[in-house]
Amino acid sequence: MMAVVSSVDVAIGPAVGLLPLVALGPAFAPLVGDWRRTVCVGVTALLLTVALGLYDDLFEGVRGYVSVVSVIGVTAAGLVAVAMRQRREAELASVRSIAEAAQRVLLKPVPRLAGQLRAAVSYTSAVAEARIGGDLYEVVAAPQGVRVIVGDVQGKGLEAVETAAVVLGAFREAALDEADLTGVGRRLARSVDRQLEGEKFVTAILAEVTDHEVTFLNHGHPAPLLIRADGSAALPEPEAYALPLGLGAHGPSAPRPFRADFRRGDQLLLYTDGITEARDGLGRFYPLTERAHLLKEHDPEAALETLRQDLLQHVGGPLQDDAAMLLLRYR
Repeated sequence: MMAVVSSVDVAIGPAVGLLPLVALGPAFAPLVGDWRRTVCVGVTALLLTVALGLYDDLFEGVRGYVSVVSVIGVTAAGLVAVAMRQRREAELASVRSIAEAAQRVLLKPVPRLAGQLRAAVSYTSAVAEARIGGDLYEVVAAPQGVRVIVGDVQGKGLEAVETAAVVLGAFREAALDEADLTGVGRRLARSVDRQLEGEKFVTAILAEVTDHEVTFLNHGHPAPLLIRADGSAALPEPEAYALPLGLGAHGPSAPRPFRADFRRGDQLLLYTDGITEARDGLGRFYPLTERAHLLKEHDPEAALETLRQDLLQHVGGPLQDDAAMLLLRYR
């Protein structure tokens, strides 16, 4: 920038009065550098201003001195701006470290091996640079079988994160204590009903995998995707959907368990509606069932990443809602 101003000033002479524009260099330097870079740019601008002032004979009047003072003043203001920016960056780094610690506590990494199963998780938050939002998941290896939950909290922001913490805390405790999945669901519903206020709710699906069978409890959540060893896909659904968690006061909300075969070579994908409701530029929903073949990778984490990249390509931009996926396979 300063080189362009200097070249033009030398070419056309002092009549136009471009010399003060040299101060643009130290004006923009604080945006991308530290105080050393700002001082370096300011000194360079000052030397250019003096050289051009002498070349144009501007120091015979006040124009040359005004340009020098302008460069010095802008450089000083830039140093103040650098100090303020670095202080804010340090504060932001501290807040991010605290937020990341809280996120790790809330959404712990799922175990890659749980009982006879391999598990993998993919989570994409709709909030820029966030790792968690209103979606939740957990895998617990209980004596009765491997129990999992995938849920979606109504709303976004900190309130959704707080609600997700309530649900996950209740599930982690109930999954190890209750004798069957129905008991886990009842205990989870009681905990959520006590702590949620107003019209807040959580859609969730609970699953328990035992020998060659999976049992589901669906609290108003999208149906899971069950992929057979031969590549066929199905969406197991209950006879009637129950109300989401937190809406127990509005009517009977206890779901009835339903079962499906789950044998070696099969895959079970639990997900949130951020997947199936993702739209492309023409408003078409993401065809999850048609994309089941993308989960053929031997490594479950790689398989989920392939599916996630296909989802982002379908949307053609950032997601409008949080999207969580939990994949289960036999070892």
